[in-house]
Amino acid sequence: MEIYNRYYRAMYNTSLRIVKNRAEAEDVMQESFLNAFTKLHTFKGEVTFGSWLKRIVINNSIYHYRKQRKNSEVALDDIMYKVEDNNGVASDHVFTELKAQKVMETMKRLKDNYRISLTLHLIEGYDYEEIGTIMNMSYANTRTTISRAKESLRKKMINAY
Repeated sequence: MEIYNRYYRAMYNTSLRIVKNRAEAEDVMQESFLNAFTKLHTFKGEVTFGSWLKRIVINNSIYHYRKQRKNSEVALDDIMYKVEDNNGVASDHVFTELKAQKVMETMKRLKDNYRISLTLHLIEGYDYEEIGTIMNMSYANTRTTISRAKESLRKKMINAY
């Protein structure tokens, strides 16, 4: 239970960024914990437990998202909110948060391989080689995909906002 409590929120957020549905992310996260606990004997300690668990969550999330997409059951959660202080003026923190939300919302409109590769690189912190392994792409193809994804995100941000 201690391990679950320590990692569940980060693993849920990781899954949510990929599957784009809160209930599905919860299911994937719980399934990933079950996978990790049943396969604990395969954990070699070459990386931290959190990294190992995150890899399981990412792989399960990508698998689930692809399966979900095949069944045309993809649900988008495009809710934006704005919090104002007592004077009706948004604080700097709120503006920064809104910018981050706009980027995340715009990322949802990217092609799947762009969105997933950018999420893994910019948000999860994986390098090109790790992303290539996760997504079954060559190192060069991973670099090109991420570069094109960044450019696509820039264009969508300019056009949308």
